[in-house]
Parts: sequence; C-alpha cells; structure tokens
Amino acid sequence: MEWTVKELAERAGISGRALRYYHRIGLLQPDRVGSNGYRYYRSESVARLQHILLLRDTGMALAEIATILDAQDTPNAEIEALQVHLRRLEADRQTLERRITAVQHTLKMRREGRAPQIDVMLQGFNDDYEAEVVERWGRDAFEASNQWWHGKSVREQQTWKADTEALLARWRELQEAGHEPDSTAAQEQATAHMNWFAQIPGTPTHSGDKEKSAAMVLGVADQYESNPDFHLTFGSEAAVRFAANALRNHIRHLSEHRG
Repeated sequence: MEWTVKELAERAGISGRALRYYHRIGLLQPDRVGSNGYRYYRSESVARLQHILLLRDTGMALAEIATILDAQDTPNAEIEALQVHLRRLEADRQTLERRITAVQHTLKMRREGRAPQIDVMLQGFNDDYEAEVVERWGRDAFEASNQWWHGKSVREQQTWKADTEALLARWRELQEAGHEPDSTAAQEQATAHMNWFAQIPGTPTHSGDKEKSAAMVLGVADQYESNPDFHLTFGSEAAVRFAANALRNHIRHLSEHRG
C-alpha cells in the first residue's frame, strides 16, 4: 500500500510542507516519485517517519535525528544521542530555573516598591552556553569559567561585558574599513582576541596548552560563522566571517612559527 504526501501528512498530523522539507534534506525519502511528480510512501517509510516524529518531540535537531537513523547501529546511536540531548535539557532546565528565580525576585521587589538586587537579577542570564561548553570542553572547563564569572562583582561583570563588546565591535570596524583577514591590523586584533580567551579560566588558552588552544579557537571560529546569534553579536555576518578567517590565519601562523 502507498500513501501520497497529502494522505501521509493527514495521518501523521503534520503538514505536507514538512514532508517535502524532510525529503529535500534527505531525512525521509519517498519510495518513488510518480510521472505526475507526486511522492509515494510505503510502510517502511511510514515507520521511519514515526521514528522521526518521536525523536523530534524530544526537541532533538533534525540533523541529529538523521545521524541516528542512518547509523549502522541505530539503537546504540539513539541511546547515545538521547543521553547527550538529556544532559543538554537538564542544563537548560537549571539555567531556566535560575532565570525564573531572578524574575520572581525582580517582580517581588517591584511590587514592594524596592530596588531589586542586581546580582540576583542577573542570575541565569550568563549561562546560555553551558551545555555547549560542557559538550565541547568538559564539565571542569565550564565550572572553572562559571565560578570565575560569578565570582566577579556586578561592576566587574559590567566592565568585562563592555570590554568584550568593544573587542567584537573592533572586528566590524576593521572589516568595514576594508582590511583583509591576514592584514597586520587583523592579526593584531586576533592576538587581542586570543588574550581575551586567555583571561577565562577553564579554556586551554588560559592554561597555556597550545595544541588544545589552537583546536579551541578553530572550533570557536566555526561556531561564530555557523551560529546566527554571533552574527548579531559581531554586528554583521560579514564581520563574523572576517573575524573567523582572521583567527584561522592567526592559528596557522602560530603553527608555522612553532614548526
């Protein structure tokens, strides 16, 4: 038995657009495409769709779902991916709970006509990348940087944020001024960016591990380019690409110098 996109979408409770998108990204292929251009799905594809929807309901990204379903050992791949995803969700929950506490405190103080304590107001709003840091660099790295950050006074945190904003704004200034990523100005800025990393406990740059530091910076450069949030942080997508390429060049120069 076969089902068209319309029939399968109605049975699955999703849109036909979603099915066509799954086909386009290679997540769910139709069993055949008719001469009329219609996609047709058989029972095996329906079973795969059911699996996709179950994993999607956990909040897992479609790319991760595809990796699981295409793995040779799907059950173990699914277990491992779900464990990683669960740790992310638990970290997100902890951050959300801190934010709820902060908002509750602010609301209570406002209702009582008192000024909120700014350190309480900021709780949970500086841990956005906890899950990502833990996954990439380990729990110890996150704990070290987190303790360092929360050990600062509010004034020190504000100063750090202002310095960081100035660091990122400088990248955009250089890019808009027409500098190349390998120019002297860009490489001086890359050095400043490396020094900024070195101030943060838990990073390989802070500990002086040159090999791990290089891997970290290259990974961060990729993250800058791929995460739209950083496009806003740097001021433009062009500025992000410029900074990422300058950092890559900087690591390459350091490697050549050591060689």
